[in-house]
Amino acid sequence: MTNHVLDTLMERAEEIRALGPVNERLGRLDEPAVKALRDSGAIRLLQPRTHGGMEAHPREFAETVMGIAALDGSTGWIAGIVGVHPWEMALASPEVQREVWGDDPDTWIASPYAPMGVARPVDGGYIFNGRWQFSSGTDHCDWIFLGALLGDADGKPVQPPAGLHMVLPRPDYEIVEGSWDVAGLKGTGSKDIIVRDAFVPEHRALPFAKVISGEAARESGLDNPVYHVPFSCMFPLGITAAVIGMAEGALAHHLAYQRDRIQITGTKVRDDPYSLYALSEAAEEIATSRTRFLDNACRMYDTVSEGGEVTFADRAAGRRAQVRAAWRAVQAMNEIVLRSGGNAMRNDNPIQRFWRDAHVGLAHAIHVPGSVYHASALTDLEIEPPQGPMRSMI
Repeated sequence: MTNHVLDTLMERAEEIRALGPVNERLGRLDEPAVKALRDSGAIRLLQPRTHGGMEAHPREFAETVMGIAALDGSTGWIAGIVGVHPWEMALASPEVQREVWGDDPDTWIASPYAPMGVARPVDGGYIFNGRWQFSSGTDHCDWIFLGALLGDADGKPVQPPAGLHMVLPRPDYEIVEGSWDVAGLKGTGSKDIIVRDAFVPEHRALPFAKVISGEAARESGLDNPVYHVPFSCMFPLGITAAVIGMAEGALAHHLAYQRDRIQITGTKVRDDPYSLYALSEAAEEIATSRTRFLDNACRMYDTVSEGGEVTFADRAAGRRAQVRAAWRAVQAMNEIVLRSGGNAMRNDNPIQRFWRDAHVGLAHAIHVPGSVYHASALTDLEIEPPQGPMRSMI
């Protein structure tokens, strides 16, 4: 599979790598990093061709994100997070797609999807209020997806809960400056968002149940299999790919750093069998993480492209594979970073930044293993998991 976007970005690898400390100091991507993503088309990989996109295979998207994240974690994170939003926008109404991309197909869309707002129905749409955390890359985006709970006439969430993904233009929400003060992924600028009494037309609200069930994809009329891959595979795709890419970046810098390093004992690392054992084991674990993660996405793509059904059990096993790939990669990275020596923790050594970035990426809610492992184990036992949080992202 030829990946022209990644090839284009690799031509600017040194520039992207050098911008890592700059992005971190700014607390957002520097404009040259944003321009590199825009120029390459990285954010349009999953965008529909009707609006200037590439409708790429999920593997191509994930490999692109990994490649960028191995250069700089924050840039890769933005490529993964912002880059998946065109996939969902392709499932939205043609009217909102024209509003977002009609004048500029390079318009970026932010999120978060957590249902931290309430949408109160009114004539023609909703009155929307809420506050959200962690809107990655939001400074560079002109539209946003925001998770909501459907409200009643009094603005209280209906029961049972009903989720919506609301689409808002930049004038309708506030970015809270200074709200992203963290240990890692500082360059992502993942700030808080506030919405106060915004009117959201009906056509800019996408029922989450239709997205996760695949009904939205079927109603869209899109025939490319990528849009029929389950949301629970596609949404984590860029996030986990970025974390694995960061681990690959840490491994690459560790190799370069250790090649001629002499330990405080006077032993060269190349002559230390314990260090070499840890290095080989970590390299294989990170490679396995990549392979298993990509294999899962490809299997789901192949299933839908052949007209098959991705069952709940398939989705649960897929989420288990995705979560475990992230944890496996970061745990392997720990083994080599903690053997890199004290100088690896200096601020001018990129190893420590990859280490911090990957741990913050692993802390994303999509990587929490408990409920995912619980649900997948039950399905392996041919027991139907109960409704509720255990199934919410499967």
